[in-house]
Amino acid sequence: MEYNEFITHVQSLAQSDSREEAEGATRATLETLKERIAGDEAEELAKNLPPQLGNYLRGREGDSGQSFNLQEFIARASQKENIEPTTAVIHVRAVFAVLQNAISPEQFATLHAYFSHDYEELFAISSTGELTA
Repeated sequence: MEYNEFITHVQSLAQSDSREEAEGATRATLETLKERIAGDEAEELAKNLPPQLGNYLRGREGDSGQSFNLQEFIARASQKENIEPTTAVIHVRAVFAVLQNAISPEQFATLHAYFSHDYEELFAISSTGELTA
């Protein structure tokens, strides 16, 4: 998946009014993801994304990742994007949905395994590809 396609899908799923907002949501989510998962896994993920997106995941190679819950993930993404947490949830879910389609099922399963059950709402996608409530 190319960069522009990724951002366009995030913008659509997040029902965002601007491309810049979708880009900010993507950056904030991927940077928070980088903090949460092992650095080596983040690097593997980065290799499978367009370079502009992959760069958000690099810089922690060798780190084991931090363990924090869903609320902390949303708080961090919200702070990075400088938006309300309720909007950040929508943005993070949109980025996760596009990410699921941008990488292989095996790689997504590996990524998904880093998250505890309280994160499941971030992975909730209906069969139509729409985010579920």
